[in-house]
Amino acid sequence: MSQNASFSPDDSGVLTFSGDLTLARIGDVAQRLRAYDGTVSTLDLAGIGRMDTVGAWIVHRFAAEKDARIDGLDGDQQHLLAQVKDADQVVAMRPDQGSGFSRVLGEVGDATMVALHTMYGLLGFMGATVIAFGALIRHPSRFRFNATVMRFEVVGVSALGIIGLMSFLIGIVIAQQGAVQLRQFGAEVFTINLVGRLTLRELGVLMTAIMVAGRSGSAFAAQLGTMKLTEEVDAMRTIGVSPMEALVVPRTLAVVMMMPLLAFYSSLIAIIGGGILSWVSLDIPPVTFIQRIREVVPITDLYVCLVKAPVFGAIIAISGCFQGMSVESDSEQVGIRTTAAVVQAIFLVIVLDAFFAVFFTWVGWI
Repeated sequence: MSQNASFSPDDSGVLTFSGDLTLARIGDVAQRLRAYDGTVSTLDLAGIGRMDTVGAWIVHRFAAEKDARIDGLDGDQQHLLAQVKDADQVVAMRPDQGSGFSRVLGEVGDATMVALHTMYGLLGFMGATVIAFGALIRHPSRFRFNATVMRFEVVGVSALGIIGLMSFLIGIVIAQQGAVQLRQFGAEVFTINLVGRLTLRELGVLMTAIMVAGRSGSAFAAQLGTMKLTEEVDAMRTIGVSPMEALVVPRTLAVVMMMPLLAFYSSLIAIIGGGILSWVSLDIPPVTFIQRIREVVPITDLYVCLVKAPVFGAIIAISGCFQGMSVESDSEQVGIRTTAAVVQAIFLVIVLDAFFAVFFTWVGWI
């Protein structure tokens, strides 16, 4: 039968406890222990029945204050008391303020480790995507044709409007700014060279990649992240369907195949925009503009555009799918991973564009 907790001292400095050291039975033991000012060497707990966290905390605190030894506990009670003792740590109300240099250095180190960990995961995910492509090549019946065609429409057809408008305005801006600068040297005709080569070789594919990263890369991350949270991805694994083959491969294939078409379309619309500006502002008729474009823009510029586009598309799709499949725990992760997918894709596209610029100069495509 449960009894209220109590204790009694003796002349040898031993406090003998009895009853239950639980919240319901602790009574005024805590107040009496605080008021006790006698010498204490040992706390004898052999006579107690039950003890919970509250009782263990009161005993531990009193023993620490009096520097007394605790005896008479069984195994479970000793484990509970040990847990309470481990939790009795001083909590800093304010974090230690180190030097500004050490804080900046620590933040740089943390960011570097996060970047390296992310790059390691992205490379692993890229390898898994390649393996999934290989598996579909060996087993074509598992290829999801309808899902891929649907991604063609989402990634390509639905993006024609916004990419066309963006490219048209970019062509106008390039032509206008180029004409203003070249007019100082009486070389307005070279505006055609600027529009043709810059849009076809660089800005067409680069701006298209940025737009696709913002539209499709973020959509991939949000879609797959939501599927992870709702456990649809786990359900697919349970029924024997590979998420890489069913979700990642169709999206990656769609972006890789649509990017060259979108990049060429973007470059063409930008050239049209530059041509209209040249016609209106520089009095260069469309026939002359087109003839000049054919003369000054080498075919290698088109090759550069068509080589870079599928690589950029693969990076965008894999980054979006990787971030989406990395979502865990809560819905906030969906937003965080979606933002990370866009930032990561744009950053990698710009880095690869710089490498391509050096590479194509090295091979003579200038």
